[in-house]
Formats: sequence, structure tokens, C-alpha cells
Amino acid sequence: MAELKIRSKYPDSLKSIVESALAEKLRSLEAGIRRTEERVREFEAKYQLSTEEFLHRYENDEFTETLDLDEWIGEAWMLSHLREKKEKIEGIEFVD
Repeated sequence: MAELKIRSKYPDSLKSIVESALAEKLRSLEAGIRRTEERVREFEAKYQLSTEEFLHRYENDEFTETLDLDEWIGEAWMLSHLREKKEKIEGIEFVD
């Protein structure tokens, strides 16, 4: 595991600032995940297909490309990206 060291005249304040910034970023990511999950669910309901199955079939050229399907792909990618960023932030641990 990598370690990051930051020097400051006011280490307690710096730690508080960094923790607050990370907490806010995490809240923002969680809100984005909820919105994106809702959008993905809308596509899944509309097409009666899971996103996983859709992406598999799309990769096999089983669909004609449309703006709607492009948006679904984008939402699926965004959801994956947001979850990855959330996981990275949740993996941060402060050590003394």
C-alpha cells in the first residue's frame, strides 16, 4: 500500500481539511451513483434487459446503434467509473 506524507505547520487542521474534502467528494460520488443507477434502471426497464446482457449483446453487434443505446452505454461506463472512484476514496486511511 502506498503512503503519502504531507508536512504542515498545522497538522491537525490539515488532516481535518483533507478529511472534510474527501467526505464531501464521497457524498458527491454517492449522489452521482444514485442518479446514474436510476438512469440505468430506466434503460433496463425500457428494454427489458440487464445492462450486463445489453453490453454483451451490443459487443456482438446484435443492436443497431441509436442515440438511446449510446446513452445507455455512457451511463453504464459512468456508473462503473463513479463506483471505482468511490472505492478508491473509501480505501484511504489516515495514519499517524
